[in-house]
Amino acid sequence: MAQRGNGRSEWERRQAAARREAERATRERARQEKEAEKRRKEQHVEQQQKLADRRTADVERCVDRLDRVLTDVLQKRPLSFDDFIVTPRIPSFQPGPLARAEPAPDWAEYEPIPPGALGRLFGGAHRHRNALEEARQLHARELAAHAQREAQRTNALAQARAEHDRRVREANTQADAENARLRRQRSDFALGEPEAVEWFVKRVLGASKYPDSFPQRAQVAYRPENRDVVIELEFPPTTVIPDVRGYRYIKSRDAIDPLPRPTGEVKKRYAQLIARVTLRTLFEIFTATQPDVVEAVVFNGRLTTTDRATGKTVRLHLLSVEAERTDFEELVLSKVDPAACLKRLNALVSPNPYDLEAIEPFIDFDLKRFRFTDDMDVVSSLDSRRNLLTLTPTEFEHLIRQLFVAMGAEAWTTIPSKDGGVDAVATSKNMFFGGVCLIQAKRWSNVVGLEAVHALTGVMADHNATTGVLVTTSWFGRASEQFAQRNRITLINGPELKHLIKEHLAYDVVPGVTPPRRAHASDNTQTGRAGPRQ
Repeated sequence: MAQRGNGRSEWERRQAAARREAERATRERARQEKEAEKRRKEQHVEQQQKLADRRTADVERCVDRLDRVLTDVLQKRPLSFDDFIVTPRIPSFQPGPLARAEPAPDWAEYEPIPPGALGRLFGGAHRHRNALEEARQLHARELAAHAQREAQRTNALAQARAEHDRRVREANTQADAENARLRRQRSDFALGEPEAVEWFVKRVLGASKYPDSFPQRAQVAYRPENRDVVIELEFPPTTVIPDVRGYRYIKSRDAIDPLPRPTGEVKKRYAQLIARVTLRTLFEIFTATQPDVVEAVVFNGRLTTTDRATGKTVRLHLLSVEAERTDFEELVLSKVDPAACLKRLNALVSPNPYDLEAIEPFIDFDLKRFRFTDDMDVVSSLDSRRNLLTLTPTEFEHLIRQLFVAMGAEAWTTIPSKDGGVDAVATSKNMFFGGVCLIQAKRWSNVVGLEAVHALTGVMADHNATTGVLVTTSWFGRASEQFAQRNRITLINGPELKHLIKEHLAYDVVPGVTPPRRAHASDNTQTGRAGPRQ
């Protein structure tokens, strides 16, 4: 029997030691598991914090890019016609295996080895002559086959080169044609041809790089009589402004919470953004065009969205400005406050663009598409359409009365001639003019001068009229348009009058007059004769 020590056997002591070791191992595993769990939690917290930081950084980058929408383009080289020159992309001729000739069969590989002295004693010479003849025939056949393959290769090589040369000529011809069209566009642009100016301005706007969330839709019209470009640009949606300032990790809930951006800040940032987009557009057009072609830019910024009340798609104008080149070039755009800058330019800006509060633009872009054409005078004398210049004053006034009644005028009263030239008073609750409106119609063949618009405002004051309308068969200068915009006067030129008569009276007429393509549109005469620009 084993010896007992302190009342316990050796076996019992071993058992106790084993238990203690097992307990120690258990405690160690528990400690390691606890430390591993702690590290796992720490890593999870760190990962969640990094995720929150990354999301915050993404928001900050987005906001920073929106803040730099204007300043990012100020140092860039303006686009020019040279940027559209086509250089044909012609790959090098790579015939591949066709360029490598196949080695001709080597006679040394066919020639049989001559017999030695012993071989000749036992008939080797005869056998060698036979083998030599067979080798020559085989070599001849291989040479013929090689020549045939080489002929096929050289023929294929010639065809490949001819095809490559054809593609080169085709690419060069296409490039030459594109560049010839570009030269014509450049020449027409210098002459102020509307199609060429509109083409180039559209390319300038299309080349402008905005964030992906921005729509790339714009309409362009050029009015050579005023030397101005009319732009209708789609603004980005209000959702382009992040509604959060960043993200914060909440350890106690193990959650990443967004930090809301104050509503007031969101609205202010959206108003600043559309102001920056407007100034950027004006800057890009003015710097890419020449002063003798584009003297002013009329910018209308609109937003296509869903009407919350009806669910229908609506297009709302949020900003409209007419900028003269001379005024715009005085601005230091890198330092301006965009909203204050537009105010200085007398822009019409929605009081609450984020809330989709619309404004009436300076110029209705849809009517700008009805331009005069060079052949209008000729056409009016050749077809059956009525030429408005051939109407008597009474007939013309009668036509205008019919038009305004069809447009919603509820009353029409002719004013005596001593009133200063105003032809009628109309009232309406649902036309584009509300209340009492004075109407003046000018059957002119030259520009309607600024004095005519001035005179209308005086008569409006005398009659306490709400608005005024000046209708003409000809056109208005830019100074007249600007004055009218500030004084509740609607101007309707020849092409617009033609469009309105067609729409509301179903008469197809022609104004019968063409404005000068490149002459300055005068605004300083009551008689309608061209003179210096105001």
